[in-house]
Amino acid sequence: MAKTETPHAAHPELDAYPVEDLVSVFVQDQGEAIEAVLAARAQIASAVDAALPRIEAGGRLIYMGAGTSGRLALLDSVELNPTFSWPPERSVALVAGGRRAIYEAVEGAEDDEAQGERDMRGAAPTAKDVAILLAASGTTPYVLAGLRVARAAGALTVGVVNNPDAPIATQSDFGIVLDTGSELISGSTRLKAGTAQKIALNTFSSTLMIRLNKVYGNLMVDMRPTNAKLMRRAVMLTVLATGTDEAIARSTLERCGFQVKVAILAISRALDVEDARARLEAARGNLRAAMAS
Repeated sequence: MAKTETPHAAHPELDAYPVEDLVSVFVQDQGEAIEAVLAARAQIASAVDAALPRIEAGGRLIYMGAGTSGRLALLDSVELNPTFSWPPERSVALVAGGRRAIYEAVEGAEDDEAQGERDMRGAAPTAKDVAILLAASGTTPYVLAGLRVARAAGALTVGVVNNPDAPIATQSDFGIVLDTGSELISGSTRLKAGTAQKIALNTFSSTLMIRLNKVYGNLMVDMRPTNAKLMRRAVMLTVLATGTDEAIARSTLERCGFQVKVAILAISRALDVEDARARLEAARGNLRAAMAS
């Protein structure tokens, strides 16, 4: 029996616990998700190193999963755009059961091997792409089928699972094993297995985006504001990076279409925005290198 399906040996009478004890054990159990991701950090780093040249060459991130894993995959995919201005067409999420499965459980979708093949073929993976295959069990037929299609197309495959020696990890180019063990509620991998997957996805995609020059220091300088809150954030980021006042930050941002990296460079090096934009482009978007040139 897979570890994620094995009843938790320490809590056989969970249903009899007082509410305070239930809350305590659930919170404490989540700590094992962090430990599982820490144990897999070398696997995650290797996957990032392998993914970087493909993404730099114009490739896409293609996420695939079912149930909780599919929804977590979609979440990571969608949030790359507002956080890092990552083009939506370069971040694709395939969820077993399609759009309906985002809002409700679609019974049997994870077992539909033929649909997994069709969905991955529909994404048209290439050798530049990176396919991220998620499944707590590591055996989900929908995801395994997509993995085979992605590999046949030459895409880099990264399998993220919660059971050691699971086929989605062993058959991927890079297997990330988040060994979270038994769930407090037997088999409910929306718990710490899901938490570990979320942490691993945050870590993988954020590390990749930093290597793609989307961050300066620890500031998200490649975000594009689309509402009032994000415009205030853009001003704050520019102030933090340059030490200027809010009025100068805002006026410079307005002149460059709220491109935060351009505004920071223009203010810091006393350049007009077009010169700053050209210098940044010459540095391939690397603000630190543009500041030093």
